[in-house]
Amino acid sequence: MIGQEKVQVLEQAILGIATQEAQAILDEARAKADSIRKQAQSDAQRESEHIRQAAQQTAERNIAQAVAKAQLEAQMLKLQRREQVLNRTFEKARAQLATLPQRADYADLVRRLISEAATYLGGNLFVVHADPTTAQLLDDGFLAELAQTLNVRLERGAPLEAGTGIVLSTPDGHRRYDNTLETRLTRAQDDMRTTVYKILTGEAV
Repeated sequence: MIGQEKVQVLEQAILGIATQEAQAILDEARAKADSIRKQAQSDAQRESEHIRQAAQQTAERNIAQAVAKAQLEAQMLKLQRREQVLNRTFEKARAQLATLPQRADYADLVRRLISEAATYLGGNLFVVHADPTTAQLLDDGFLAELAQTLNVRLERGAPLEAGTGIVLSTPDGHRRYDNTLETRLTRAQDDMRTTVYKILTGEAV
């Protein structure tokens, strides 16, 4: 039989082995738990960084959109202000047209108006329609002299109901050219727009 002393030694040995095995199991479990914890922290950091980057990108995109919108609104406002200034400029110019017949060189201007209209229409016989003030210049001598210069025939027609200057037409009225000062300003307005704007803003023309 195994002695009591040997039994105790065997029991201690078995207990020691069991303790070591249990400690090994605990150490492995702790190591696994620590690894899982670190992996979880790493995943959480990566997720947090992803969220932070996504939030930053969203913020930058919103800022860029806001800036672009503000720039567009500023440009639209600038164009509106420019248009308002130009319209006021042309309105003032249009209001001053009625004073042009009072100028000393207005007769020369009327000659140019008739000449331009005749050139545009082509032909050799025209009827001149004028506003009451301009019509005072169109006496027989004035028309005869201008007709000889242009090598055409000119006749006085019915007065204009609106506008300052002249409207030239063929005798049958089928063709006409409105060369009143108001119409000329309207025709020139688009061409003058850029030049006037540069003058208003102080840019070189």
